[in-house]
Amino acid sequence: MRNDATPLAASPTGSEQGKLPMAALLALSTAVFVTSLTETLPAGVLPAMSADLGVSESAMGQSVTIYAIGTALTAIPLTAATAGWRRKRLLLTAMAAFAIANTVTAVSANFPVTMVARFVAGVAAGLAWALLAGYARRMAPVHLQGRAIAIAMAGIPVALSLGVPAGTFLGHALGWQVAFLIMTVLTVVLLLWITAAVPDYPGQPRGGRTPMLRTLRVPGVAPVLFVTLVFVLAHTILYTYIATFLDRLGMGGSTDLVLLVFGAASLVSIWIVAAHINRRLRALTIASTVLVAAAAAVLAVLAGSPALVYVAVTLWGLGWGGAPTLLQTAVGDAGGEAADAAQAMLVTLWNAAMAGGGVVGGVLLGLLGATSFPWSVLALLAPVLVVVLAARTHGFPGRRS
Repeated sequence: MRNDATPLAASPTGSEQGKLPMAALLALSTAVFVTSLTETLPAGVLPAMSADLGVSESAMGQSVTIYAIGTALTAIPLTAATAGWRRKRLLLTAMAAFAIANTVTAVSANFPVTMVARFVAGVAAGLAWALLAGYARRMAPVHLQGRAIAIAMAGIPVALSLGVPAGTFLGHALGWQVAFLIMTVLTVVLLLWITAAVPDYPGQPRGGRTPMLRTLRVPGVAPVLFVTLVFVLAHTILYTYIATFLDRLGMGGSTDLVLLVFGAASLVSIWIVAAHINRRLRALTIASTVLVAAAAAVLAVLAGSPALVYVAVTLWGLGWGGAPTLLQTAVGDAGGEAADAAQAMLVTLWNAAMAGGGVVGGVLLGLLGATSFPWSVLALLAPVLVVVLAARTHGFPGRRS
């Protein structure tokens, strides 16, 4: 299935030549990198930001939450409102909003102004995320669409495994304001890159758009959205509090190394998914769920051994790294001509799960302690696996159509 009603042959790039337009796809991957890093960067420089803005660290930590709220609240209505826009114009607008928001964050000495800028960045993220996977699909021939999405989504683990530590280092060495200004410079370069290398496509004509709520009745869309919500919630509970969990194990000083192992395994996962998603989307999704569950089981039962913690984190990365690509591809295939609406719903639920993961993890930490995190992951992944196995006709079929 295609992302929308526009024929793939309309692309003057890879889809006509039977190959991938790498320069354009890498530009989209960089956009994913920028959005992901912008969301998580405050976590690495939180003490300095809170001191300079005169608020507590817990208050400053809400700068991450308000970003996710901005994305979750506006992805669906903005995607519907801009469905008729030309795709390149929409992408450039979203990334320009990122440049402005990061610049304001860097120069602001006022906490409320900073929070408004973070909300605007989240709004831009919701618009971009609902657009990017479908954009990557349209630039690729049908048999390479899954690989194209994998390349675009590779910006996520790169941001988490390399970008966040690098941003944290720059923030400590040069100041957190410099870290955000570097993000602005990177986004300006990206705007030029998109202008030069990314092809343009028309939006959807008004008569051809599928209402958002009707999209839920398209076979396969609801199962994919359920899996997205619960899978991301399970992952986020553990990832958000991984430093706390490791500290309880006496491995608090190894958090950076553990996250590096996780990031490296995630990159391997993306490579595997990109190579096989066209023929094995269902098998890969099942494997992804089972691997993360296996990692949680090891952390729940055998976390007393540091070596086994690294084994578990490797399994976790192998299971999780390709998950965004699998879920974006699955919802795009299921949505068909309503793929843009389905992608917007996925983005909304994804960010709602990320925000919810922090809240649920905090409650679990207070009530049951850090050792409850892997058990909660196991409990949440059980229904995920059931739904993936049941959605064999629509949602997670054996072969992509």
